[in-house]
Parts: sequence; C-alpha cells; structure tokens
Amino acid sequence: MRILLTGGCGFIGSAVVRHIIGATEHSVLNVDCMTYAASPETVAAVASSDRYQFAQVNITDGPALAKLFAEFRPDAVMHLAAESHVDRSIDGPGVFIQTNVVGTYTLLEAARGYWQTLDEAARKAFRFHHISTDEVFGALELDDPPFTETTPYDPRSPYSASKASSDHLVRAWYHTYGLPTFVTNTTNNYGIWHFPEKLIPLVTINAIEGKELPVYGKGENVRDWLFVEDHAEALVKAVEVGKPGETYAIGARQPRTNLEVVKTICAVLDELVPDPAGPRERLIRFVTDRPGHDFKYEIDPTHAETELGWKAKHNFESGIRRTIQWYLDNRDWWETIRSRRYTGERLGQAKK
Repeated sequence: MRILLTGGCGFIGSAVVRHIIGATEHSVLNVDCMTYAASPETVAAVASSDRYQFAQVNITDGPALAKLFAEFRPDAVMHLAAESHVDRSIDGPGVFIQTNVVGTYTLLEAARGYWQTLDEAARKAFRFHHISTDEVFGALELDDPPFTETTPYDPRSPYSASKASSDHLVRAWYHTYGLPTFVTNTTNNYGIWHFPEKLIPLVTINAIEGKELPVYGKGENVRDWLFVEDHAEALVKAVEVGKPGETYAIGARQPRTNLEVVKTICAVLDELVPDPAGPRERLIRFVTDRPGHDFKYEIDPTHAETELGWKAKHNFESGIRRTIQWYLDNRDWWETIRSRRYTGERLGQAKK
C-alpha cells in the first residue's frame, strides 16, 4: 500500500511513519509543513528507507497537494496534520481554524480530485483515514460512562471545535461525494518524541531539571492515556481494514487524574535518578486552571479492538517508564527545543 500521510514529523504522525517503515511493507509519503512542533529527528531512523519520501507542503496549499497526489499516486491517505494544543488554541484560535478546518477541506478536495481519476477497482480500494480526538465529544463527569463512537459531539475549546468541524467535513465528503473516508478518535497520547509543551513531557523535563511542576486547579481532571506506539499500530491497522463511513474510538482503558500522572512521574524519576534535594513531589505547584478545562475524557475502545483486531500493549506504568527513560536518554533533543522554540512558559491564560 502507498500511503500519503500528513503531519509525519509531529508526535503521533512520526510514530505512525516509524511503524509503517519498521513493521510493514507499505510505502509512505510524509507531507509536513514543519511548524514549531515538528522535528525531522523523529523520523531520522527511517528516512533512508526506499519506502519513505518527504515533502514540505502545507495542507492548505491545494495545487501543491494535487501535484503530490498525481506524482505519488497513493492507495490511501492518513490525515494527522493538525494544530493540537488546547492552551495554544485559547491564546490564538485562528491558526487552528486554518490548519484543522481549511486544511482538512483542502486535503479532501485534493484527494477527491485524484480519486475520481482512478479506475473502478482502485476507487473502491482507496481510503481516506482522518485521525481525530476524543475532545470533540466534550467532557464527562466523574461517574459517566466512557465515550463511544455514538457519543454526541459537544466540543468546548477552540481546538476541539476545529477538530469537530474537520470530522464533520470528512463524513460529509463520504455521504455527498462517495469518497471512501472514515474517522478514528483517540484519547490522550504520550510517549517518546513528545513536544515539551504537553503535560507529561513538560512535567518530566521540569522534574529532571528540578523546576516547579505546574498542575492545573487541584489536579483532579481525568484523562485516558494511550502510549503513542500502541496508537500508531492501531492507526495502521485501521487504514488496512477500516470501512468507509465508519468511526473507530481508540483507547487503552488507562484513566488517571492529572495529579496521579504527575506523582507517578515523580516516583519513577526518584527511582531512576534520585534528587539529592529530596522527593520530586516537593516541586508540585497548583496553578490557576485554564479557561473551560474539560473535567474528564475516557474512551470505550471495544468496537475498535473487535473490528481492527488490535489492543494496546502497554499499561500506563510500563508506558510512562519507557517514556521517562527516553527523556533521560535524549536530553540533546529537548534541551535544543527548550533553548530555541519553547522555554516551558505557561500558555492558555486568556481571560473570559
């Protein structure tokens, strides 16, 4: 299979690229415009493969996309390119609308134009796989059942609203034009090569450096955590066997409060590299919550597990240990980012 994949130098996209090259016979064209959160190092280990190609193209550039489709002639699209940080969407929602909404529309149209040139068998086999988030479903209360594929949409942030918009566009192109699209929604991912603005890498790096560990509110917000390499495997399974018009909710059944996550990171680091100043929990600081902070996300992945023949391999304890060890072993990567692109400053404090 020849896969045109967008956002392949980002956190999840690069994990998918590495899985495609390392564990399958598929070929991949990585299309990435290289924003602040993209790193070529994330795919360096597979970049020399004759099954890997790269194009620095913005998904809002229709003519450039049409050229890529015509030249690469993919059998499938995996659309991961997105602005994804809720806090940044609070500070500046415009780029989220451009990338996540306009970009998805532009990619759909480029794919549709190419798809219409294919013969009947190739058109039937073609897939447009749109990768989305559980945040489109809104927020759960503590005892609410997890999200499923049929949960009504109720986005609460500029980020989740932009992703909900893109999901609706993808489904509309299936129903209106027959383009064989489907959607996967996932829980919070964590793992290696994660840009340091997100909770787990930020807390891990701060704890390594002996800096304060900011926790929103009382740390009671709950997230369902999925190790990124498990997610990558699920996404490739989906593009191989996913059915047009379907939705697959992908998760690992690993809900934790934010405070539990932070304390786990502290405990693992205290074991691996003890701090002479004392246990790292002393560094935890509760800070003002971000505006509109959703209380809980959690997914019931039963449908995806059954239909895709997939199940997450890592529990949270094994996944977080692998993640922390990776950050200890790869200081050069994140220290460069901290010095040039993101210093660890607080984001998402816009006033209501």
